[in-house]
Amino acid sequence: MGHWWHENIAEPGKLPLLLALAAFVLTFAITRTITRMIRAGKGPFRNITPGGVHIHHVVPGVVLSVVGGFGAVASGRHGVAAGVFAVIFGVGAGLVLDEFALILHLDDVYWTEEGRQSVEVVVLTASLVLLVLAGFSPLGVDDVTDEEQQGRLGLIATYVINFCFVLICLFKGKLRMAVLGTLVPFVALVGAIRLARPTSPWARRFYRHRHRARSRAMLRAYHHDVRWAGPRRKFQDLIGGAPDRVPLPPAGKS
Repeated sequence: MGHWWHENIAEPGKLPLLLALAAFVLTFAITRTITRMIRAGKGPFRNITPGGVHIHHVVPGVVLSVVGGFGAVASGRHGVAAGVFAVIFGVGAGLVLDEFALILHLDDVYWTEEGRQSVEVVVLTASLVLLVLAGFSPLGVDDVTDEEQQGRLGLIATYVINFCFVLICLFKGKLRMAVLGTLVPFVALVGAIRLARPTSPWARRFYRHRHRARSRAMLRAYHHDVRWAGPRRKFQDLIGGAPDRVPLPPAGKS
């Protein structure tokens, strides 16, 4: 375990990335817990509203991201300073992306349906950083034997091919399969082979004059959305909390 840690984490300089990821996930979890307590009126926490202005936590998040980012660039990938600034950046990024939907819509949509986009972006970001963290670093490790070097070259070739499948998945409008395909082999290949979503750039480019393929794509997308909409919403609600329900208008009024 110590040899693996030194070869794949410490020596390539990935420890700051690990600390940033841990700080990012922990900050998001703590922030969501606090905001859900504020929403329920429990605990000692309250919104910060000096002078009647609601200060969203994206504000300190931006400050911490800037400080941590510039500090990380200046301190390199090794040493105590690199770890400290990585943690600062992870905390700031967690606060910022927790309110990603607010930045996107320029409106306080934290507890609305649009606010679910923040949870999706956080999960996507954590998955991509985990991919980088879990991958080998063939250009940063010393004393590699010929056998290890050949294995690494084969692994790099596999990553390149899989990355092409990931790009096809993205072009076909399958974002989740593309993200999962970067972590689990062959998932991106399955997504690349299957029909594209009807609103994707791939469908607009290649299904324009293929009416049968476009119809099959629409039918498959419909069945997929019906099947997975419920579990996806439950997963998002479990992580970020359920959005506010919009009250229905009284009968006879619109």
